[in-house]
Amino acid sequence: MALPRFNWKPKKREQIVVIDLGTRTIKAVKLQRRGDAYQFAGYSILDAPASDSKPSTDLWAELFSKLIQPLGGHIRQVVIALGVNDALLRQAELPMLAVSDLRTMVKFNSKNYLQQELTDYVFDCCIMPPSPGAPPPEPSKAGAKCKVWVGGAKQSLLNSLQEAARKAGLTIEAIVPGLVAPGNAFEMAQPESFAKEVVALADVGFKSSAVSILSQGELMLNRVVGIGGDQLTNGLAEAMSISYAEAEGIKVGMPREVETVLQSQIVPLGRELRASIDFFEHQHDKTVGHVFLSGGSARSDFIIQTLQSELMVPCQTWNATSFLELALPPQQLGEVEQVTAQLAVAVGAAVAVI
Repeated sequence: MALPRFNWKPKKREQIVVIDLGTRTIKAVKLQRRGDAYQFAGYSILDAPASDSKPSTDLWAELFSKLIQPLGGHIRQVVIALGVNDALLRQAELPMLAVSDLRTMVKFNSKNYLQQELTDYVFDCCIMPPSPGAPPPEPSKAGAKCKVWVGGAKQSLLNSLQEAARKAGLTIEAIVPGLVAPGNAFEMAQPESFAKEVVALADVGFKSSAVSILSQGELMLNRVVGIGGDQLTNGLAEAMSISYAEAEGIKVGMPREVETVLQSQIVPLGRELRASIDFFEHQHDKTVGHVFLSGGSARSDFIIQTLQSELMVPCQTWNATSFLELALPPQQLGEVEQVTAQLAVAVGAAVAVI
């Protein structure tokens, strides 16, 4: 199954269910269309398989079934958002050809265009318009070039997920790189900032964090940093000689006496994010005005404040579900504020295809 274009909308759907394959948790969200508005109709979160194991199709099928069951209704079609370790997203300058030809070109010459030999990969391409709102360029004369975002994932992984879905009684409509999803949700949740500002979106995941820089609605840079919430928790647990579970609770609740210990764990992440921002600013002669944070660790005010001090840019969380009408079951209505920071990828993938 090919990865769809990032704004892929082949048809309007009445509802969509997206499964976000995170490293520590897998999330599912259900969105419904009501005229020009979208309703948030349900979500589900489960622990992911151990990251050091290769899940079988039977295990994935069981997890898919458990995720879908709380969402209710007769759900048969889903979209999968792949995590940062399972999908790549690269910017490349390619000949101005039809997208189908670009896919073939990258597949058989990935080392030349992506600087990496990628075998057993499926690719898709999104030709970027010359300016926000302008239509994509048409294939033209020989030698013409265009800027293209290339998404890819291993064919073997896609085959495994399709087989697991089949066993769970589901059909996968699309598989998307989760790296592009927060930008989609941000456009809906913060339309003014999306259209007019230069911002960085930092999604702090379990093993890795992803930073995307948007300039007046255009994705300019995307980078994965090998530091996430797991490293922060492990560092805190080791420094304080406490269990991982205790450190995880402290990381979010944050008693003042452990702030200095946690700060030393956050600084390396801040430096990596700052390096990405510096690279963008030097390349494009533009200044990032705000950093918007998502992910489980973004629930901690202290982590946000520490990153702001390190980045020297205003930092804040954002709610990827803020533009949605809530149509959740009563129990989830009372809990949703605690999990919205973790749903940016799933919601962003949903609004791209509904």
